Amino acid sequence: MNVLITGASRGIGHETAKSFLSNGHKVLAISRNTQPIEQLKKEGASILTFDLTSKNYTPLVQKVADFGPIDILINNAGALVNKPFTQLTDEDIKYVYEVNVFSVFKVIRDLMPHYGPHAHIINISSVGGVQGSIKFPGLSAYSSSKGALTILTECLAEEYKSTTYRFNALALGSVQTEMLQEAFPDFKSPVTAVQMANYIYNFAIQHGELFNGKVLQVSSSTP
Repeated sequence: MNVLITGASRGIGHETAKSFLSNGHKVLAISRNTQPIEQLKKEGASILTFDLTSKNYTPLVQKVADFGPIDILINNAGALVNKPFTQLTDEDIKYVYEVNVFSVFKVIRDLMPHYGPHAHIINISSVGGVQGSIKFPGLSAYSSSKGALTILTECLAEEYKSTTYRFNALALGSVQTEMLQEAFPDFKSPVTAVQMANYIYNFAIQHGELFNGKVLQVSSSTP
């Protein structure tokens, strides 16, 4: 299968790309940071250094056109700002929403002509973005942006229900990554990035084949 993964430079995105590669799939890894995805290139991935906050998505669209029809799109790129609510600047809020919400709109929309006939679009959300879940101080921008992402997933599944495309969101709990350390410096998650990457791989390839428009919580701890 042809798989596109955003935010592939570190953590879950990087390990997910490696999981697909090790199982013989064709991967296009996207990151604004070149050096980390160069390692994925050595392992067989196609790579593109691209900033998802860019106003011009032409380089991404052209790369995908050359890469081939996308069977699985994993919108994994994420941004987190950990600050008390009154200390959030306009720039903080804009940055988090640009990466976590607006870029997903643009990626899905602009790549629409380049999906395979049974494309599975998976948005990586957060348990913090699910209604009724435990919320944490300092994460209002992050969690609310992930809430927007979960609703977007449901909306797209409804809008495209007459097609063979599928849209699902995985609302992840804590995973031991650099981003987790930014949010909870003193907390150690029982889940590794490799474990979560393997879960995402299995969901994308097989376990999610009967799901559409669903927001699935994948969490074993709080946070």
